[in-house]
Amino acid sequence: MTAKSWEAIAAKKRQDLFDSIPEEWRIPSGLLPPADQDDVTGFPEQSGWFTPEELAITGLTAAELLPKLASGELRSETVTRAFCKRAAAAHQLTNCLSETCFARALATARDLDARLAETGQPAGPLHGLPVSLKDNFNLRGLDSTVGFVSHVGDPAAYESVLADVLREAGAVFYVKTNVPTAMMIAETVNNLTGRTVSPLNRRLTSGGSSGGESALLAFKGTPLGVGTDIGGSLRIPAACTGVFTLRPSFGRFPTLRCRSGMPGQEAVQSVNGPLARTLADLALYSKAVVDAQPWRLDPRCLPIPWRPVSLPPKLRIAVMWDDGVALPTPPVTRALWRAVAQLAARGHEVVDWSSRDQADGLALLGRMFVADGGRAIRRELDRTGEPLHPEMHMYGEGAARELGAYEYWQLHLDRQEYQKRYLDRWLDAGIDAILCPTTPYSSVENGKFKHVGYTGVYNVLDYACISFPTGMTVDKSVDVALGDSYKPLSDLDKKIQSEYNPEAVHGMPINLQLVAQRLEEEKCVEMCKVVLDALS
Repeated sequence: MTAKSWEAIAAKKRQDLFDSIPEEWRIPSGLLPPADQDDVTGFPEQSGWFTPEELAITGLTAAELLPKLASGELRSETVTRAFCKRAAAAHQLTNCLSETCFARALATARDLDARLAETGQPAGPLHGLPVSLKDNFNLRGLDSTVGFVSHVGDPAAYESVLADVLREAGAVFYVKTNVPTAMMIAETVNNLTGRTVSPLNRRLTSGGSSGGESALLAFKGTPLGVGTDIGGSLRIPAACTGVFTLRPSFGRFPTLRCRSGMPGQEAVQSVNGPLARTLADLALYSKAVVDAQPWRLDPRCLPIPWRPVSLPPKLRIAVMWDDGVALPTPPVTRALWRAVAQLAARGHEVVDWSSRDQADGLALLGRMFVADGGRAIRRELDRTGEPLHPEMHMYGEGAARELGAYEYWQLHLDRQEYQKRYLDRWLDAGIDAILCPTTPYSSVENGKFKHVGYTGVYNVLDYACISFPTGMTVDKSVDVALGDSYKPLSDLDKKIQSEYNPEAVHGMPINLQLVAQRLEEEKCVEMCKVVLDALS
């Protein structure tokens, strides 16, 4: 195909997406915020376009909505309609959606309302709750393009296993959210739908690759979203928008029948997990999924129930101040210092964690991602002639060499040796968790995100992680740039620090990352409660 044809396909897809928004949910031109208005999170309350009931409903968390839905105090149709409208507004202001199924969602909600009225019993633990899904989750009849023009017009003939689990639990699907090309950029930008921006500041990225979800959640266009993570794709968007997410170990939540940007790449496993406004919502989602016994539907799921956890009275937490590759920018360092001080004041033992193994883990991740020499990604781009995004230069022709089978096996051996080395260090240190940055940034201007080392290493290790908001925000008068006297850790660090602009990120939330051992999702949640309590 010619370059013009891919552009025409993409333009039609964008128009079809806009046309799927009913006229009643299109923001009147006179109410649209000006293009240079950065923060649009207050639009629903300030515009007068939303009713008091719609604002009240969309202001509730999942944990607050579910009892009202289960009792019939709120009808699912009413709740779904409110979130459909707010999601439509979010898309018009941040470009966060990839697909909509509003009519289908309202029909599902009406069915759930009728079932509750007839039986007096909710359908399941997520009865009537609107849940947004990242684009790669297959829903029958909808595209899952994962940012490729070549996948337009190829609607799914089946559902992702996770979608089956959530629907059985009572969830209502109403939108899918935007992703970067192949879901392999740490910001959400592609040639098909374009760039998703943060509703907190539209000059800043919402992160990637689950950046459509994080933008929608930060705008309160969803009470609960589901994304995926192969190198930080849940945790980076959460950090960029100040929300919560859980990156589980592989096997806790079902991953079968999702579309991949690099099908068959399993040297580092992609996992999925929730994005939410509260830690309580992460926990209720996780329990709902695991209680459904997903191992009976996905053979790679582990038959481990959601377990109660008793923490020791005092935790032993290792703090990693930097990863030896790129120092966190000043606001993240300030948040980390405060968290450490508050934990120590509560009597918890805080020890330093050396970054000596981090660069090796990041190098392993990079080798895994390009083990095919970039062929899988170039194949999809070549089908329509769409160009490679500059951020994906490592997948370009000649940028990486395709490994043979023997070399690939050696890569797996290197991974296993690395996992063993890290585990031995962890056990020798006798720690409960590692506290560290999620990214070097609070957030960063569109197009400037550069380092996934703080998250990607824990994908190689397959550890359970939570990215959580500290309750702190960037203060440009305090979080000043390091200046010329700073000696950077690397050329990458030099670039990150030179581009840091406290004026641009002033007022943005600051997240940190809590890392637990593999398959310790429940413990990670409970330990995060301790950290949040210390920070409060």
